Amino acid sequence: MGEGSLNLLEVKGIDVAYGYAKVLHNVSVKLHQGEMVFIVGRNGAGKTTLLQTISGLLNPTGGSIVYQGQEVQGHPPEKLARLGIRFVAQDKKVFSHLTVKDNLELAAYASGENLNQVKDRLFKLYPKFQEFLRRKAGGLSGGQREILLIGRALVGNPKILLIDEPTEGLAAVVIEEVFRILNEMKKNKVSTLIVEQNLSTVSRLADRIYIMKEGKIIKEMVAREEIANTAELENYL
Repeated sequence: MGEGSLNLLEVKGIDVAYGYAKVLHNVSVKLHQGEMVFIVGRNGAGKTTLLQTISGLLNPTGGSIVYQGQEVQGHPPEKLARLGIRFVAQDKKVFSHLTVKDNLELAAYASGENLNQVKDRLFKLYPKFQEFLRRKAGGLSGGQREILLIGRALVGNPKILLIDEPTEGLAAVVIEEVFRILNEMKKNKVSTLIVEQNLSTVSRLADRIYIMKEGKIIKEMVAREEIANTAELENYL
């Protein structure tokens, strides 16, 4: 099977602008089935803009986004979500005034999946949520909200997860919990594109890394020894 047939997602030379300010310049990335790919770069490099564009929140001014062989740039985010592309944003926002169970029920209803299956999947990711079902989601810690968002995004078995800065602002012990969950997803071959600044997490999980600078992809890392070299990665942060 050739590499082209493995591409679940291929972003081809996209440009994105906010008004007259161009923020992405001829950006190309790809995601194969079952891969966990990371995007690394300094703040303002365009990483979040890239994920927002793939998820349909922004429209590219040039280039194309090909998902399962079909061009999808310009599709609204709700359509892309139904097609299997889910975005977990950086802000860790849940439905704060609803319980954890209610948050899961909304996701289950939208996807047509049985609520018990949804709960079972989340409990496997993070068993403590069995104790939190009736707790208001807004009362969860930042790490717990992130895990809930990832669990919600997995409802309906999406084809791709786009996750923006999952460990940002979390304590070291919580980062390890998020790492464990991402590692479990990797074992289960969940195709994932992640923006992340925690280089320990990146070097341990990445199948491939893209380095972004000033709205451009300046390097792609595929060799295991290169990915594991956090000192090299630090040069780009």
